[in-house]
Amino acid sequence: MAYSELIKNFSRIRGYMRSFYVYGFRHRNEYDEKSTRGYDNERRRIESWLGDYMSFGQDADGKRTFLSVDSRAADHNPLYRAFKAKSFTDRDIMLHFHLLDILENTEGLSITEITEELAERLNEFDSDEIPDESTIRKKLQEYVELGLLRKEKRGRETVYSVSVDDMNLESWQTAIDYYAETAPLGVIGSFLQGRFPETEPVFRFKHHYILNALDSEILYDLVTAIGEERAVTLTKGKYKTDVLPQKLYISTQTGRQYLLAWMPRNRQFTFIRTDLIDEVKIGEQIIIPEKLKERLKDFQSHVWGAAAGNRSTPEHLEMTLLVRENEGFIVNRLEREKRCGTVEQLDRTHWRFSADVYDAVEMLPWIRTFTGRIAKLECSNPHVTDRFYKDLEMMAVMYGGESNAVS
Repeated sequence: MAYSELIKNFSRIRGYMRSFYVYGFRHRNEYDEKSTRGYDNERRRIESWLGDYMSFGQDADGKRTFLSVDSRAADHNPLYRAFKAKSFTDRDIMLHFHLLDILENTEGLSITEITEELAERLNEFDSDEIPDESTIRKKLQEYVELGLLRKEKRGRETVYSVSVDDMNLESWQTAIDYYAETAPLGVIGSFLQGRFPETEPVFRFKHHYILNALDSEILYDLVTAIGEERAVTLTKGKYKTDVLPQKLYISTQTGRQYLLAWMPRNRQFTFIRTDLIDEVKIGEQIIIPEKLKERLKDFQSHVWGAAAGNRSTPEHLEMTLLVRENEGFIVNRLEREKRCGTVEQLDRTHWRFSADVYDAVEMLPWIRTFTGRIAKLECSNPHVTDRFYKDLEMMAVMYGGESNAVS
């Protein structure tokens, strides 16, 4: 099979990039799809896009290839390049230029007029590849859905014309540059960036979560299903699950994306990592009952991170902090990061943070960042406080001191 940089669909290359280059660090002999030639073709294809970011390691089992990207030094997310390598046929490229040229500077032409004009043009080249009306109609409809063309009724005829784009895109360039590197579907911004001349980047990002790019097609289908209130079938490996997608969450710590979904089978909400979803099949539209909407609203008011928990009632946590009069920045941070919690002042130097969440354990990393200021920590789940104070004792031993932690 001849090597080609172009790909027919992204799902195959997404799985390969995740399995070998992002999470797995697997070897050539671990490739179990068809032949090792397939591995070589996929590797060369990825190297053609990401050669500047490829690294190699050697161990007892052979050479490993993986991606190594310093996100602070990358002007643009390099993983977007894979989306711009979609394959096409000679007929696709021929129809693209001819159809747009035929419709340029017209007020609209019917499918019959377009077919006749195209046949006349191709006959001048003695071409045997004159597409039939059905093929042309499908291509026109595809471009209507993409927004390149407009379709409207004039009497009994349907006519097609080029869409008018009167937007001053240059005035949005700074916003597009930021969107492309930070938004969940930033690949859209990356395509728009291609319409601008090459310039020095305006932004640099301390935390640049580039791996989300691999989930763009999955995310697009999920956003579509949420907007249209449709059920979906998620494929994860060999398993399929029917869910009703509700909302997307993005971790501010890792950039990882999660789908909050309603599981009709066990009648509860759950979080699903989008990078573990292989395929999304959009199903029928569902009329969401008001009772479920109220239940979702109540559920979200008790969610701290991406742990849904199996409890019927939330766990209550209270943390009292010592904040001196000149340390208003601590209070500001509490207000900024409280999420579903509340903040109140107890006296001149003490503030209390409280929250009712389904899984208080996942709050521990955040709580530890206030170590040294915590005057009191209480939780209805004793495992949370026990673990917190045990960690303090272990840290004291680690640094050669004695723990003064009091539970």
